[in-house]
Amino acid sequence: MSGQLLNERDIEFLLYEFLDTETLLQRPRYREHSREIFNATLATARTVAQKYFANHNAKGDANEPRFDGDEVHLIEETKRAWDAFAEAGFLAAHYDFDEGGLQLPEVILRTCLAYISAANVASAGYPFLTLGAANLIHAFADEKLKAQFLPPMMDGRFAGTMALTEPDQGSSLADIRTSAAPAADGSYRITGQKMFISGGDQSLTENIVHMVLAKIQGAPAGVKGISLFLVPKFLLDENGEPGRRNDVKLAGLLHKMGYRNTTSTVLNFGEEGVEEGGEDGGEGGGAVGYLVGEPHKGLSYMFQMMNEARIGVGTGAAVLGYQGYNHSLQYARERPQGRLPSNRDPQTKQVPIIRHADVRRMLLMQKAYVEGGLALCLYASSLFEDQRTAETEAQRHSAAALLDLLTPIVKSWPSKYCLKANELAIQVLGGSGYIREFPLEQLYRDNRLNPIHEGTEAIHGLDLLGRKVPAHGMASYRLLQEEIRHTLMAARDSDTLAPLAASLESALEKLDTTTLSLLGQMQRDIDRGLANATLYLDVFGRVLVSWIWLRQALVADAALANVASEEDESFYRGKLQAARFYIEWELPEIDAQIALLANGNSLPFEMDEDWF
Repeated sequence: MSGQLLNERDIEFLLYEFLDTETLLQRPRYREHSREIFNATLATARTVAQKYFANHNAKGDANEPRFDGDEVHLIEETKRAWDAFAEAGFLAAHYDFDEGGLQLPEVILRTCLAYISAANVASAGYPFLTLGAANLIHAFADEKLKAQFLPPMMDGRFAGTMALTEPDQGSSLADIRTSAAPAADGSYRITGQKMFISGGDQSLTENIVHMVLAKIQGAPAGVKGISLFLVPKFLLDENGEPGRRNDVKLAGLLHKMGYRNTTSTVLNFGEEGVEEGGEDGGEGGGAVGYLVGEPHKGLSYMFQMMNEARIGVGTGAAVLGYQGYNHSLQYARERPQGRLPSNRDPQTKQVPIIRHADVRRMLLMQKAYVEGGLALCLYASSLFEDQRTAETEAQRHSAAALLDLLTPIVKSWPSKYCLKANELAIQVLGGSGYIREFPLEQLYRDNRLNPIHEGTEAIHGLDLLGRKVPAHGMASYRLLQEEIRHTLMAARDSDTLAPLAASLESALEKLDTTTLSLLGQMQRDIDRGLANATLYLDVFGRVLVSWIWLRQALVADAALANVASEEDESFYRGKLQAARFYIEWELPEIDAQIALLANGNSLPFEMDEDWF
């Protein structure tokens, strides 16, 4: 089927028309770059994705990693993909030139990663996690740890992970039991068990750097007692090379329905103990770990990696949905079946199924979900960029505030609706959709993990309504409203877009009324007030994505006045139609949802556990 990873015209539109990424060249950090350099970097990512990642997507799924009791074995193509990614410089691409990086803007890097994930989301997991772990070290570790571990992570010799979850504690990080005891040499001894650790062991790199949450003995209870530690698989010798094996043991591999070529592991820290006076110079039992930053601030540090991962999960979900859309669109154009209802002559030629109204509905729904989801994620990446390099402090602060508010939706909305796009893609192919000879069933299985990766919908609903919206007197929420109203004002001047703007404005007012109602409910009864937070997350997401689509429609509507080719005209009209579809078909769903929220309908909350 289709070898197209994404839609090249759509990527160009999102980067240079929707987000106007070329204006980054005016910022001091990027003045040595050019649009041509950005495009060349994207082309390199596309080539690496197609040549080294896409070639073993199905093979990695069919031949998942295995553990022989001593080593983890992956198919050999995974190592070649890792090496190609590292050799292209992507593990260091966003760092400054003087650090050995390419000084690449975040939104360009994340678009590069989107190609890699679209080609093979499982093998992409290893560099994805390593980038996040290296960023965490770069931001918070002392200079010694940076010097020891960042260079080999940037060149691909070391990989990284995040180790949060424990067997008895999933999202409830306040209750983790992994402990850290200080040693005489200033390091710590880590004991405990972590599970669902993606990339926790593999055969790709010389070393693995685990970023581990643990509690120092005697620390305060709850999240205020969590610290962050760097725990390598192999301790470094005097030359900075991997030496003795640290007391980090793989207890076993977990077997997933998707993302199969990314190892999912259970890790034991401190299973055997460290000999007193050993090579590490420490004492006592446990895995050797090094404190990152200050004690008891580990969770606040780890949120950097977690939030990066949340945007990455949303992007991964969007591109998996995009892959399904591409395949089903090609299939629908090539597959002849049946005739239109108006044609009763059985001797006439069958039509491609894309001519059938319901197939077009399913394709248009997919387009609205996946192009809207990718636009949302790249917009979030642009906010991440702006919070670091925007011209003024006020602009940087606003970008950071918006990103903090929107991250729960950026993670959750694509994970839900781009999975639905995969479901629709399977439906377009019919019986061919659910057999392994076609790629749709694997795409669906892979994408089904994303509503759970980096927090379930419920976790992000509670975060949005319970923390992000009311924070700082609702300042971020009001800032988003201002941004949306700027778009509404611009859209009112277009005869084509004015009706869509009116619908979004009405929805925005309903969201505002509902939000204030829910905050009042929370003040009266916090448990009941937050009971329907997941539903609120969905309402908020529909309004947000409607805004993203209206912004795209504004660009497309203006471009049609000076269209250069028939292909461009079709592209822009497709954008307008998808925007209309989302705002006219999907946005009105909030009315029934808001009725439940505004009335404080607590029927699920009141369901007694004995009644199930």
